[in-house]
Amino acid sequence: MIFRQLADPTSSTYTYLLADSDSREAVLIDPVFEQVERDAAILHELDLRLLYTLDTHVHADHVTGAWLLKQRLGSKIAVSAASQAEGADRYLADGDLVQFGARHLEARATPGHTSGCLTYVLDDRSMAFTGDVLLIRGSGRTDFQQGDAHKMYQSVHRRIFTLPSTCLLYPAHDYRGLTVTSVEEEKRFNPRLGIAIGEEDFVGYMKNLGLPHPKQIDIAVPANMKSGQPADGQDKASAQHWAPLTYTFAGIYEIQPDAFEENAATIQLVDVREPSEFDGPLGHIASATLVPLGQLGTSIDRLDRTRPVVTVCRSGARSAQATVLLQRAGFAQVANLAGGMLRWRAEGHPVVGGKA
Repeated sequence: MIFRQLADPTSSTYTYLLADSDSREAVLIDPVFEQVERDAAILHELDLRLLYTLDTHVHADHVTGAWLLKQRLGSKIAVSAASQAEGADRYLADGDLVQFGARHLEARATPGHTSGCLTYVLDDRSMAFTGDVLLIRGSGRTDFQQGDAHKMYQSVHRRIFTLPSTCLLYPAHDYRGLTVTSVEEEKRFNPRLGIAIGEEDFVGYMKNLGLPHPKQIDIAVPANMKSGQPADGQDKASAQHWAPLTYTFAGIYEIQPDAFEENAATIQLVDVREPSEFDGPLGHIASATLVPLGQLGTSIDRLDRTRPVVTVCRSGARSAQATVLLQRAGFAQVANLAGGMLRWRAEGHPVVGGKA
């Protein structure tokens, strides 16, 4: 099985990718709207087909990427039937299975943080994805969205702590950089829900947290009740629509050599190699302006901010860093020439100078 844990630093949300390595069928748990391009990139790079997005609950701190992924990749949306969210393709009840290839996840109803919380348990019970019901050495809140401390305590003790002690538990959030725990660890060390703590102790604990109102709740909850669909029902295209581009999991937009040739007339090409390389064995592209990477920061004013910029180097590594520097400097339309001059020459595209 293929497994990846992905993080959104803004909301401290974890998104989980699980895929069957034979069929290449995949599911995403708790995708984030702003991270859809990242998620699509890793699915593409690993040659995976997204069957379902699964939300553990209606989130109050970020907007789900479920609707946007459906628009772009054709995946189906699955949520808890108790959530009452609109726009899903499948509404899950306790005990339902979500199949991907030869593997599946079992949906376990674990209300308490919200009434529609689900924990997803992998078929061999080696992993479980607990949403906000059980966090690492903590728990989600119970003071809004139908929260109920009594239900949360019962959900954790009856539906999660009954899993094997070695079962790894992956929460929807962590605010300290922790990534994974286990049933055994949480039974022993969770200061709110540990096995020795009684239900009334937990309820008293939760009544006195005194936490502030979630910053994004007024935006996130209404959007998530529609599975993340924007109010205008439109998938706003990226600003990077000036040419056919590929978004990599490293967070870099790339343009393929053929696509660059087709759009070269409208593009500023910046070669970030050293002068000796520019005039060296690989040669250079006729329209390129030489700006070595080390001088890029002091040469920004040489570039037209109204036109797209493509960067190039020997292999694509230095020019990838150049795209990051240009974006930080306020350039909105920037891409890296995939494979650099090595690929350009290997595919037979024209150069100035260089050796045969």
